[in-house]
Amino acid sequence: MIATLLPTYSRAPLTFEKGEGAWLIEADGRRFLDLGAGIAVNALGHANPDLVEALTQQAGQLWHTSNLYEIPQQQALADKLVANTFADTVFFTNSGTESCELAVKMARKYFYEKGAPERVEIITFSGSFHGRSSAGIAAAGSEKMTKGFGPLLPGFVHLDFGDLEALKSAINENTCAILVEPVQGEGGIRPLPDAVMKEIRALCDAQGILLILDEVQCGVGRTGKLFAHEWAGITPDIMMVAKGIGGGFPLGAVLATENAASGMTAGTHGSTYGGNPLACAVGSKVMDIVADPAFLDEVSRKAGFMRQKLEGLVASHPDIFEEVRGTGLMLGLKCKVACGNVVSAGYGAEVIVVPAADDVVRLLPPLTITDEEITEAIARLDRAATALAAA
Repeated sequence: MIATLLPTYSRAPLTFEKGEGAWLIEADGRRFLDLGAGIAVNALGHANPDLVEALTQQAGQLWHTSNLYEIPQQQALADKLVANTFADTVFFTNSGTESCELAVKMARKYFYEKGAPERVEIITFSGSFHGRSSAGIAAAGSEKMTKGFGPLLPGFVHLDFGDLEALKSAINENTCAILVEPVQGEGGIRPLPDAVMKEIRALCDAQGILLILDEVQCGVGRTGKLFAHEWAGITPDIMMVAKGIGGGFPLGAVLATENAASGMTAGTHGSTYGGNPLACAVGSKVMDIVADPAFLDEVSRKAGFMRQKLEGLVASHPDIFEEVRGTGLMLGLKCKVACGNVVSAGYGAEVIVVPAADDVVRLLPPLTITDEEITEAIARLDRAATALAAA
């Protein structure tokens, strides 16, 4: 008999009842150091008091009215995002998946309105992840994502990750955009080098096509900049955001230049819950904290400390780990054993890590994690690796 919850998840046998900063507390009282942060969602930790206050205050006033009316909290958050980024305009969604849907529509509508309706193809890359909607899985293109869900939404061209020569050859009269993650998360913590990001931006400019960045996982301070593309000194035309922007509350956004968004006029897109007062009140508080240069500098400092510790962990367990990958507090351990075994061993050592492709485990801790907690987390990972080696 089928479970009352649709059985699409392979869940770990853990039931967390409370969170405190970088800690998750199990029903039996065990305390786990959380290096997953809900897959880069709880950017400011669990039960962050500033976010709790923002949410509670708004909850006592107004939850939902719909986008038939002005929403002051939405306008305030949009203003903060525009003031701190390349963007001229913002549309709020509930998730990264919804942000992908709009980004695809926006790019295609742009060329339709420019009198080039044939320009619908979007170039994407192997190992990518853009959500699990019809557009998202078609954009990723992998068999794991698409098998059994055909016919797939057409209009996506898939290339090997970071292959610039193939990218140059693939652009043609039907191309409207390039869609890429500055740092792949699900794909195994693979950053695109700054030089490649610059080349992609230059290609878009030369060919008159749009650059869409998916910063759902790598954005909102995760790499030590507010958004990861800033390290390369480039800007996109359209950017997908979610996860960390809500600090744990469901919130996503599409940021765009005025030019890229020019086709999206009244009635071309909408959302029932997107930009609701609750989500935007929390998101606004997240931005107040994360956009502070001092906060971002501290993320970079802690990232260097954590990477140094992880390099020592790899050196201590050469039969378990191969290398450290990533940037900022978006790090990965490439494993010489099945990454699922490392995740499971982590549960035994009361530390949470997240699996990814290429036998990589992701370490995506809250950006507020302390040095002491980083040290304790590495000690627990050391115990997990020791247990694996002895098994």
